[in-house]
Amino acid sequence: MPSSGFSGTLSGPKVEVAIDMGNPLLNVTVDGFLKIGAVAATRVAAEEAYHAVKKGSVSSHNFEHTLKKMCKEGAYWGTVAGVYVGAEYGVERIRGRRDWKNAMIGGVVTGAVISAATSKDKDRIVVDAITGGAIATAAEFLNYLI
Repeated sequence: MPSSGFSGTLSGPKVEVAIDMGNPLLNVTVDGFLKIGAVAATRVAAEEAYHAVKKGSVSSHNFEHTLKKMCKEGAYWGTVAGVYVGAEYGVERIRGRRDWKNAMIGGVVTGAVISAATSKDKDRIVVDAITGGAIATAAEFLNYLI
């Protein structure tokens, strides 16, 4: 049976913004915050645009709600990313090597810090730390496979 396929690559423009804070740890932390915060804000904008098109109208109230949600999500996910990349970088500098253990420790620290900031339940903090470490380690292993 005849078949056809498509092969190719798609790449977009790469934008690099460097903000020199005078310290490599702060540089990677701010970079992570800005990049992932922008992604989160863009995701919210796309979702809200879809809902506006589906509903068929845009009001100033909806627009204001969208901007607030973009800022909130961007700040939250940017903070998570900033804590993670900062923790991973700090662990790498302390250990003197670059491997999956840095990602695991960075994920544990991030899970614990973000959870402790939003919850006083010690069991929840431990579970979130374990989850953060597991997700970061899995992501690191997936990066090696791809």
